[in-house]
Amino acid sequence: MNLGAPEIILIIVAVLLLFGYKKLPDASRSIGRSMRIFKGEMRGLKDDDVRTREPATTTPVVGEVVQPSGSTTAAPATPEVDTDADPAARLAAEAREAEARAAELRARAEQARAAQAAPAPAAEGPR
Repeated sequence: MNLGAPEIILIIVAVLLLFGYKKLPDASRSIGRSMRIFKGEMRGLKDDDVRTREPATTTPVVGEVVQPSGSTTAAPATPEVDTDADPAARLAAEAREAEARAAELRARAEQARAAQAAPAPAAEGPR
């Protein structure tokens, strides 16, 4: 974006018309103060970031999937896949396991919905 002399003159005239010649020094002083404060804060943030930066530490999480004791469905047997030899086969096996688990969870959710939708028998007491 190239600003030539006519564009700069037009901007100056527009600013003078908007603010007036009496308020222009106050406005420029206020903008200057704001810029100094902003630069100081940015410098402070950068210094804080450099001083407090520590090497990232990660803690590996090891989990184990355990079938619930009341589960009637058996987990599908998946063949062992050599992860170094064929990553595509490993991913396919993981996808099959995930699909089987999702199907099991969908079935459980349907059973829970059906149990909630069935009206509970009303206990009749003496009248």
